[in-house]
Amino acid sequence: MDLIRAQERMLTHPAHAQVLGNPDYAFGAAFVADHFCPILEASIPIIDAGLFHADAVYDVVSVSGGAFFRLEEHQARFARACAAIRVRNPFDREKEAEILHELVARAGLRDAYVWWTVTRGLPPMGRNEMVDPLKFENRFYAMAVPFVFMFDDDQRARGVDLVVSRDHIRIPARAVDPRAKNFHWLDMQMALFEAGDRGGEWAVLTDADGYLAEATGANIFAIVDGTVVTPDSGCLEGITRQSVMDLCQELGIPTACRRIHADELKTAQEVFMTTTAGSIMPARSVDGKPVFGHGGAGELSVRLHNLYWEKRWAGWHATPVRYDLAKQEHQP
Repeated sequence: MDLIRAQERMLTHPAHAQVLGNPDYAFGAAFVADHFCPILEASIPIIDAGLFHADAVYDVVSVSGGAFFRLEEHQARFARACAAIRVRNPFDREKEAEILHELVARAGLRDAYVWWTVTRGLPPMGRNEMVDPLKFENRFYAMAVPFVFMFDDDQRARGVDLVVSRDHIRIPARAVDPRAKNFHWLDMQMALFEAGDRGGEWAVLTDADGYLAEATGANIFAIVDGTVVTPDSGCLEGITRQSVMDLCQELGIPTACRRIHADELKTAQEVFMTTTAGSIMPARSVDGKPVFGHGGAGELSVRLHNLYWEKRWAGWHATPVRYDLAKQEHQP
């Protein structure tokens, strides 16, 4: 089965072409605290705790063919993340959605990567006030830029070369809860450098006991004895991850969320990753060895990838972008 070349379609099909009203927004749109601006003009205060303490949560939702995918679920996850780290979103759910819609509309994007965050913001200047989360001025930032795949069509079609990190583990959940999507990426970035040093293209991290947590910025899946399995802890509860579970249920394929030791990847029938920025990404090797001897993208991985995009473009969990908001020049 050939992999649907989603990136090529987004770049060439008329239904995915950018329709730009204001050339200032050609590279994307941003929202900074209380106003919209072209992304190249966006900035944050250097004393924002999101910058110097990585003290923030964020989320990412994608747009393709002029529609958000599972927007309400992304917003619900973001609200849970804010509650988990005790920051207050300055906007309610309805206003937050309106801002995201208007960002995409101002940039005229039909396919977009839409990112937003609430940071701890500006720290209190009074004595002994750092212990009170209510004393911080939490701040909201967001952006919409053209969609860019984590791996291109050719890489996804032949499968990605994965490396399980030996030198780094995922930050333990008792230290930083991975269910609250956060800025703490140093463990993952160092694992990526390690993967490059070992001839790989992407990294997978485990916990201290060798059980899989997640790949860098992605959930990890394996097909073991005919069952699609993914870690049940130590990872983000990904929206694309849930989409795979839904697709498997539709196809009658058994799934399980459980502890998975890294050694199980050595005998897995297939391995793949999932993330908003890459959809479903098959792997062809783990630690330099072909997955299950086939040395390419697995058949089921490709089938899930193709079904994901077919259903998305047919309106699955779609929220059409409100392009009429591009005509608004008000300050919220």
